[in-house]
Amino acid sequence: MSLNRKVTPPITDAVHFDLQLKKCDQYALDNNVPVYSINAGAQEVMMIEWVFDAGNWFEQKNIVAATTNFLLKNGTNHKTAFEINEYVDFYGAYLNRSCYNETATITLHCLSKHVKELLPIVAEIITESIFPEEELKTYQQNQQQRLEVSLKKCDFVANRLIDEYVFGINHPYGKYTTASDYISLNRAELITFYQQFYQQGNCKIFLAGKLPADLPAELNKVFGALPLQQKPTPNVQHPLHPATEKQYKIINDENGVQGAIRIAQPFPNRHHPDFQKVQVLNNIFGGFFGSRLMSNIREDKGYTYGIHSYIQNHIHHSAWMISTEAGRDVCEATMVEVYKEMELLRNEKIEEEELSLVRNYMIGSVLGDLDGPFQLIARWKNYVLNGLDENFFYSSIETIKTTDANELQELANKYLQPDLFYELVVI
Repeated sequence: MSLNRKVTPPITDAVHFDLQLKKCDQYALDNNVPVYSINAGAQEVMMIEWVFDAGNWFEQKNIVAATTNFLLKNGTNHKTAFEINEYVDFYGAYLNRSCYNETATITLHCLSKHVKELLPIVAEIITESIFPEEELKTYQQNQQQRLEVSLKKCDFVANRLIDEYVFGINHPYGKYTTASDYISLNRAELITFYQQFYQQGNCKIFLAGKLPADLPAELNKVFGALPLQQKPTPNVQHPLHPATEKQYKIINDENGVQGAIRIAQPFPNRHHPDFQKVQVLNNIFGGFFGSRLMSNIREDKGYTYGIHSYIQNHIHHSAWMISTEAGRDVCEATMVEVYKEMELLRNEKIEEEELSLVRNYMIGSVLGDLDGPFQLIARWKNYVLNGLDENFFYSSIETIKTTDANELQELANKYLQPDLFYELVVI
């Protein structure tokens, strides 16, 4: 049957789609390292991510976790940093590492046919990195220069300070780096952290892409005998110590023409019963390009190129954040409009047309996040690390489709109260 191009195809709202989350295969290596796998995709490419409990949550001294993670691939007992990079480049692969609050990762993207040749180099990094003194000195120098440049930018300063106010300067989510932190780093403390949290650390492996049939056996051969998962992750607690003052104005550049605005309050993590419904409210408020904050402050007033609100992606605690940069002369007016939009959401019910638009946008975004194996494994990783399962996916879809205007108004009256928010302007 041929397609009649003279007839407009029917339009279906995204909320009517029956979204299904592809199952994630799970198994364990001989040393009990859990593996989460999505075998999908048309191209012969794949990704492997080793996720360690090695974020700054577990460090005894500031930036030891991030520095250890950064220098992992800068030299082993058998290869220099140049040789490691040259080896990976030879196979057309990409090997990266990243450090977050609770976790740190090593990520490999490669052609599926080359994964066997690349697994040993990752194992070498995990077991035999040596953190050469000259590499550490280069890192210290580069980071100090980068920090000096960044501190001249009002948005960089604002991002640092608002987290300090919300969580406390000694909390992993609230602390930030100074030049003296880089200067005081030493190789011995990096090695100690590396031995505890990488060589003998707790690890999870996430796989996605066109996976070779013998990959489980190869992973077990290379990583299954390593001394991982031998000890429980330390049960470290970090109490919150938010600032007592709620309003701050920082002059960072006397001659600057733009200011950075951050308005934030502490917020529960994904396990709180309000979390999913608040995501709907947040999108209406400032979570996408058609949100109220955008329509008012960008489109109507012209104070900014963009303004957004979002829930921070943390595991233990979180924060509800409004973020924008505006002209120096309109920063105060911008904040007035933010609070006006909060007031409207508290006092007036959301019209069904607007709510329908946001529901379709959110379901459409989820649909986009399910497009491809790498996106799928990223969602599964988020669930695993946050102690959730696929039920969270289906309940979030149901929440998007069914949360009504009355519930959203109640949530607005509970959370969108000005006195709950920390307010920061950096100019």
